[in-house]
Amino acid sequence: MITLASRTAPRSDRAALPDAFPVRSAHSGDAAALATLSRPFVRSGALRARPLSLYVADAADFLVADAPDGTLRGCLALRVHPAAAGTGRGASGVLYNFCVAPGSQGRGLGAGLLTAALARADSHALSALFTATTGGGELFRRHGFAPAHVAAAPPAWVDSLSPDRNARILTRSL
Repeated sequence: MITLASRTAPRSDRAALPDAFPVRSAHSGDAAALATLSRPFVRSGALRARPLSLYVADAADFLVADAPDGTLRGCLALRVHPAAAGTGRGASGVLYNFCVAPGSQGRGLGAGLLTAALARADSHALSALFTATTGGGELFRRHGFAPAHVAAAPPAWVDSLSPDRNARILTRSL
């Protein structure tokens, strides 16, 4: 488990902030909580809808941040894609389903999850990380991501993207 210190908040909010955000790997028992946490972001169009069965099957991809009461306050998944034959590129990763509960936003939790995901990517010796965002991608850009051409991304992932979402692809070399 990784513990992330929260940012200093204005004095009026300080008592409501936890001292730290524990970040851990998810397990299949977290699937329902992952779906619940993601639901408002799906409704807003920021995330794609995924059935509960996918959260169960893909739970090992996720890093999660727990509140002191044990509820999930944020999540971010990393899927490893093997090197594509004949491309000369190594294995790469895709970050997906990144969300932080509204009451926990602006406190460093998202940055902590992203930092933990970057460390996990390093442990897999990936050559690059990709993500798709319908937002501005500011947090990703602050962590070294830049716009990427779709041809550079893992083909299986690109094929899964929905063109009607108008997501932008960002990448970071590792």
